[in-house]
Amino acid sequence: MAPEPLFEIARRRFDTPEFRGMEFIEAECKTIINHVPGNYLPFNWSINPYRGCSHACSYCVRGSTPILMGDGRTKPIADLSVGDEIFGTVRRGAYRRYVKTTVLAHWSTRKPAFHVALADGTELIASGDHRFLTDRGWKHVTGSEWGRERRPHLTLNNKLMGTGGFAPRPIHSADYRRGYLCGMIRGDGHLGFYRYERAGRAASRVQGFRLALVDLEALRRSRRYLAELALPMQEFEFQAAGDTTRAVRAIRTGAREEVEAIRELCAWPTEPSLDWSKGFLAGVFDAEGSFSGSLRIANTNALIIHATASCLRRLGFAFRLERAANPNGLTYVRLLGGLREILRFFLTVDPAITRKRDIEGIAIKGDAPLQVVSVEPLETAVRMFDITTGTGDFIANGVVSHNCFARPTHTYLDMNAGRDFEQKIVVKVNAPEVLRRQLAAKRWKGEGIAMGTNTDPYQRAEGRYRLMPGIIGALTDYRNPFSILTKGTLILRDLELLVEAAHITDVSTAFSIGTLDEAAWRASEPGTPHPRKRIEAVRALNEAGIPCGVLMAPILPGITDDPRQLREVVAAAIDAGATHVSPILLHLRPGVREEFLPWLAETYPDLLERYEELYRKPYAPAAERDALGRRVSGLIRSLGGVRPAPAPPARFSRSRGDRGVAQGAQLTLV
Repeated sequence: MAPEPLFEIARRRFDTPEFRGMEFIEAECKTIINHVPGNYLPFNWSINPYRGCSHACSYCVRGSTPILMGDGRTKPIADLSVGDEIFGTVRRGAYRRYVKTTVLAHWSTRKPAFHVALADGTELIASGDHRFLTDRGWKHVTGSEWGRERRPHLTLNNKLMGTGGFAPRPIHSADYRRGYLCGMIRGDGHLGFYRYERAGRAASRVQGFRLALVDLEALRRSRRYLAELALPMQEFEFQAAGDTTRAVRAIRTGAREEVEAIRELCAWPTEPSLDWSKGFLAGVFDAEGSFSGSLRIANTNALIIHATASCLRRLGFAFRLERAANPNGLTYVRLLGGLREILRFFLTVDPAITRKRDIEGIAIKGDAPLQVVSVEPLETAVRMFDITTGTGDFIANGVVSHNCFARPTHTYLDMNAGRDFEQKIVVKVNAPEVLRRQLAAKRWKGEGIAMGTNTDPYQRAEGRYRLMPGIIGALTDYRNPFSILTKGTLILRDLELLVEAAHITDVSTAFSIGTLDEAAWRASEPGTPHPRKRIEAVRALNEAGIPCGVLMAPILPGITDDPRQLREVVAAAIDAGATHVSPILLHLRPGVREEFLPWLAETYPDLLERYEELYRKPYAPAAERDALGRRVSGLIRSLGGVRPAPAPPARFSRSRGDRGVAQGAQLTLV
């Protein structure tokens, strides 16, 4: 639904327990009736007097925290931008796997900071609200075993999931560049000096250098490094693309001085520096390396194999030499240590070719020593950053880190997706007046208006701002039909207004009540009114003559769909006089999915695999939805059925399109 244009008129804070720390932005809206696009809902118009969420979460890490990018490199989270490609994770089968995802939102805030230390030396600075993936599910940095702060949190028994702290990227110094060119040219280049015999004339000496590659990243890095050494190269098409082959580009020179300089550049140094070793490994990997589950560098030249092994050993990598059966002496240098060491290799030496450093689809396993050693408060507030991604998580300094999915919606209102979302609630203070103006417009056709379809009109803020009485009054005066869906028992405050409206126009209400199970309610909807209080409100509305039904929503497979649980809700709804009882099986739209599944992993970990099988798409399979509908329908029949909706008052005869007149308007005789 498209947001309404707003302009701010006041900001308020209320020092009461339910509103402490929140800011209310009192704004005047230009329009309040929203058009609902598409034709997939039974209504075309809605009203939302509030925007924002007082129960929002905030997950933040320090700005210098390195994030694993889609190209296999890292970038501080503070430097990320919306649209950047990074790595997140998805669960497939028994394992979570690395997948590429996109940054959808990026914001900063100031929060008290905690230092988390892991057994391998990885260090993380994060807020207490941040969540990391452990071997026992998602856990907050801090929490309590009891009381209001009770929640899953890190303890010394936990082990984080991932590869551990990222290695720093190398400095592309002069030695690094020379090492890279040596590895690349020795591995894939052609450098030669020839004696050319000519009949009847003196022999001449011919020299040449050529480097031909499919991957332009490595070719152009080599060309750039050579140019920095005053060795400019021509680039040309070496081979055109074919039906099954890619195009090959090349650089070359035939100048004697340049070829001689390149030969000297490729000479083995007597005492190679650490930077040279990193550069050489990057170059020889781009030239002769491969990665498909394991990382290998292959060559038939014993000197190249010896240099590769020597550089790996110097950087602390374990490896194995594997000689092929070929008579040409082909030998593979295979890196040991799994993905942890493979990522360390990529980040330490920085090869140029992106496709060779792609880890997408690889499983995250718990073989890294990432046990929590300590969680200590820093006793200071730190500027921290968070992002929203398509997968709902990201890789922060080598461990899987949760993010917030809902915050981008607040950017539609020209506010940031950080603290604004969690602490600033937009209140459309002039909603009743604007509604009257829109209802009076000739272009308005008097169609039904639904409330509570996007944000609950009876959320906590309504207790202070009292916008709904004015909205109901305007709809009543213009005889405009409306419906209200809510979880808020505050609706009973306006019962008399609803009764008055029901004498004038069509009014219907419904409560969302997915379960009466105490434990399931506390786990899934702790911030909502008790479900039995909602049942009492259903009874009060129906006894007052206001049709009120129950949406059993959402039904959570394996949590609230037990036959006894379903029967309990249906029986209570019928006893309360519900005009309809309709089950809605949970659906997980993008964004909701990324928030729900981590909660499920924390609270009901045994169900995670079942949900991932059920929700390959946003909606559960039709067979599951139909089966739930049949079960609830059977329960309704066995319990005597729902009551019919109250008959409209006899003194008001409805006709299609009757809009009524505004209160106080002059009647005319015809």
